[in-house]
Amino acid sequence: MDKHVFYKLCDILQAKGLLRHTNRIKIEEQLAIFMFIIGHNLRTRAVQELFRYSGETISRHFNNVLNAIMAISLDFFEPPVLDIPPEILEDGRFYPYFQDCVGAVDGIHIPVMVGVDEQGPFRNKSGFLSQNVLAACSLDLKFHYILAGWEGSAADLRVLNSALTRRNKLQIPEGKYYLVDTKYANMPGFIAPYPGVPYHLNESSAGFHPQDAKELFNYRHFLLRSATDRIFGALKARFPILMSAPPYPLQTQVKLVVAACAIHNYIRREKPDDWLFKIYEQETGVQLEESFPAPEMEQPVVHVEPPPLEMAFDADQLEVTSRLRDTIAAEMWDDYIRDFGV
Repeated sequence: MDKHVFYKLCDILQAKGLLRHTNRIKIEEQLAIFMFIIGHNLRTRAVQELFRYSGETISRHFNNVLNAIMAISLDFFEPPVLDIPPEILEDGRFYPYFQDCVGAVDGIHIPVMVGVDEQGPFRNKSGFLSQNVLAACSLDLKFHYILAGWEGSAADLRVLNSALTRRNKLQIPEGKYYLVDTKYANMPGFIAPYPGVPYHLNESSAGFHPQDAKELFNYRHFLLRSATDRIFGALKARFPILMSAPPYPLQTQVKLVVAACAIHNYIRREKPDDWLFKIYEQETGVQLEESFPAPEMEQPVVHVEPPPLEMAFDADQLEVTSRLRDTIAAEMWDDYIRDFGV
């Protein structure tokens, strides 16, 4: 992060009494130790050589700063606003169709290191050890909500259900919704793509013509929902420790995910034109690189069936959400036919 952003964070942590200068290490150096570790994926020995402190001192201040960031993390997560996001309002492909969309929800598998006797539940579909992290984000790449710590084998809908029913739950303003991908179901508060219809098509490629309203809907849905791919890309690029399964206790690994998302939001708030955000904020700007096979990443064209729904919604609620999706798709298709003379 830029210097002024770094020093302001030091001031915040000091003002709230979460960090204090010691006889040997000032707050700025404590935070620097923490940021070097999570931003460069450094182990304690390397940080010892860099800062000239013992391993015990490095470890103690790392945990102190992590706990301080966790203590103020909720200050950096803002709930969705009621106004139409500019990313929708200023783009004719999305407005007025998605005017009630507040962002996107998706899951990401973050590698974990756990003891042999704990590995079973954390082994995901690809055979790797991970925690299944659910994120709700805005279209301008800010996290609204993070739920970390679920085992890698946990079904995505189960994690989402936990986010909706726990005490500190994911809040969705009345009449608004998040976009979700094919791992989730079309249900109140969440609009999914049409099942059995190609997803991830390229409307700008030569010769592409959507065959019907559902195909056009799925494509434009994908463009908006890809905000999650870009925010995850920016998060992993800034904090490579997240993809390395660091040798910390599981609770610390879970805290690191939340703290990294909180710092991401803080930097996004204080310096929205940060160089890393510039790389990832364009809808087609980058091809995300995976250092870890992620089972949730779809192929370029996907035909899917909806996942089984195990959440407490009655038939009338599901029907209302289904009609909403159909209405959006029909209006979008009518305008597309008129504008392009298909």
